[in-house]
Amino acid sequence: MKISCVILTMGNRVPELDRAVESALRQTDGDVEVVIVGNGADVPELSVAAPEGSSASIKTVRLSHNTGIPAGRNRGVEECSGDVVLFLDDDGWYGATDVVSHLRERFSTEHDLAVVSFRVMDPEGGSGQRRHVPRLRAGDPERSSPVTTFLGGACAIRRSAFLQVGGLPERFFYAHEETDLAWRLLGEGYRIEYDAQ
Repeated sequence: MKISCVILTMGNRVPELDRAVESALRQTDGDVEVVIVGNGADVPELSVAAPEGSSASIKTVRLSHNTGIPAGRNRGVEECSGDVVLFLDDDGWYGATDVVSHLRERFSTEHDLAVVSFRVMDPEGGSGQRRHVPRLRAGDPERSSPVTTFLGGACAIRRSAFLQVGGLPERFFYAHEETDLAWRLLGEGYRIEYDAQ
C-alpha cells in the first residue's frame, strides 16, 4: 500500500515546511511520496531531501494563483499515486515515526475506512488539543472514536474513496470543505475515525 503526503503551502513558512516534509520522510515504514503544492506561490527550496536508497520522493507543483485550500489539495491528489493520501498543513508535523505503519495497518484491514483524523497536539507540550473535532467523548483527546467530520490539515484519506465522491468541493475556497466531503463519504457507507494515537 503506497502512501502519499500532500502539503499545501503559500511559500511563506520555510522552516515549518522543512519540518513538515522531514517528518513525512522519516517514517520508519516509509517510502512516502511527498507532493508539495505551491498555492499561488513558488515552493521554497528545502533543506531536506528524500533519503538515498529509498523510493521516497518529493515532487513540487506550482499553481499560478491561490486556488483555495480545497482546489490546492485536489491538485495534490491528482499529482500523487498513493493508495492513502495524508493531508498535512505546512506548519504541522508528525511527532511519531510510526504514523505510516499504523495507517497502513488500518487501511489494509478496515476496508470501509475512508478517513483517519489525527489528534492535533499543542506544540508547546500542553495536554489539550489545538482544534476541536465534534465527537463522542470529546473531553478525552486520548480516546479514539467515530466522527462525522475531520480536520483537513491533519488526516489520512483513502484515495479511491476520495475520488469516488469527487474530492473536496472547490467552491468552498476556505473552511467547511472537510464537512462536505465527510458527509458525501458517509453517504456512500464509508467510516471516518478520530485516531488518538
